[in-house]
Amino acid sequence: MRRKRKPILKMIVFISIFILFCLLLYVIFSQSAKDRATSLVDDFYQYEKSGNFGGSWILFHPLMKKKFSQDDYIQMRAHVFMQDFGVKTFSYKVGKAKHLKSWRFSKGSPKLKNVYQVPITQTFKSTFGKFTIHQDVYVAENKDKWTILWSYEK
Repeated sequence: MRRKRKPILKMIVFISIFILFCLLLYVIFSQSAKDRATSLVDDFYQYEKSGNFGGSWILFHPLMKKKFSQDDYIQMRAHVFMQDFGVKTFSYKVGKAKHLKSWRFSKGSPKLKNVYQVPITQTFKSTFGKFTIHQDVYVAENKDKWTILWSYEK
């Protein structure tokens, strides 16, 4: 009777160790949705900081792309920050992402599910002095791709 228990016990221990090993690998190599959201916001502002507004526009959700054509966005961002404010570059800080079960882009727009709210702080040194903008950026998945939104809900 004892001999039958040992192989079963060894097999249970082996399977348990294998499952724990697989879970450990998953935790080590997988990036959480919250981390992906924060990383996307960082990518967006890296593009903005380098003046690549076309690159940042590509990261927009389709609702944002309806609000701004790529050409209009590039022209407006460059005009407002670089020409009007006399800013050459800026620094920014990405805050901690917060998961929202649902969120609405604007009044009347459909509710988006599984959205992350990421606070951003941009600091500009301009011809008018130093100023800071605090804005919440929203990250939502669209067709298996994470995308950027701003809030237009009043």
